[in-house]
Amino acid sequence: MDTESRRTPDGRGQRRKADAGLSSVVIPASPFMQKLGYGTGVNVYLMRRSPKGLSRSPWAVKKINPKCNTKQQNIYQERLNEEAKILKHLQHPNIVGYRAFAEASDGSMCLAMEYGGEKSLNDLIEERNDKNLSPFPAATILQVALNMARGLKYLHNDKKLLHGDIKSSNVVIKGDFEAIKICDVGVSLPLDENMTDESFDEDDFDEDAYYAALGTRPPLNMEELDPSYQHAIELFSVCTSEEPAKRPSAAHIVTILEAGAQQP
Repeated sequence: MDTESRRTPDGRGQRRKADAGLSSVVIPASPFMQKLGYGTGVNVYLMRRSPKGLSRSPWAVKKINPKCNTKQQNIYQERLNEEAKILKHLQHPNIVGYRAFAEASDGSMCLAMEYGGEKSLNDLIEERNDKNLSPFPAATILQVALNMARGLKYLHNDKKLLHGDIKSSNVVIKGDFEAIKICDVGVSLPLDENMTDESFDEDDFDEDAYYAALGTRPPLNMEELDPSYQHAIELFSVCTSEEPAKRPSAAHIVTILEAGAQQP
């Protein structure tokens, strides 16, 4: 539910609901929900919605961390507002869906989203490392890559948006990889007709700073990887090329992986 602010005579801010269609949405205060995780300035909670025996899918609710100071809360609230606006217009099976933007019972504004899964991809990777387990099967790796690429292709080609923060902690997994969804679109940037960030100005580009900030390609333990990982290794190598022009587009990755999945 979109909101806007107005001032009361005593100068205090008061939120006014702009979309009466979702006025029936009631989001509990934080202590009454299970905490799923956290991000920069925000916490994410599980909102169960099956009272009195009704069967309704749960929601993931993103709220501003109350421990932030007033200035930080205002900044993060603006980001949350922007994320709600963007997410509301996205609909794809590999992107966490929008549900509501509403005021919780404790007075805080929060973004309710589709519950995409119990853990993030990063959680699963760290758990596997902590238990000293072997790498995920090659088929699982390629399945995750294909689903992520499909979501990114939709953002890039259909919605002309650059996600801006793709990482394993922004990919949620349900069950045994039954569903794979991208989340956290709050820092997305618009793309022009050339699939280039509209806010990018070549005159302001600092090449030295770019290469100083550029990460390195993580090493692979090739002794752990049998021939079944060949396609995953090739994809990893090309996607982590130091030169951006050599990295494939999401649409190209989808084409390649879908063709590979159809082979016997």
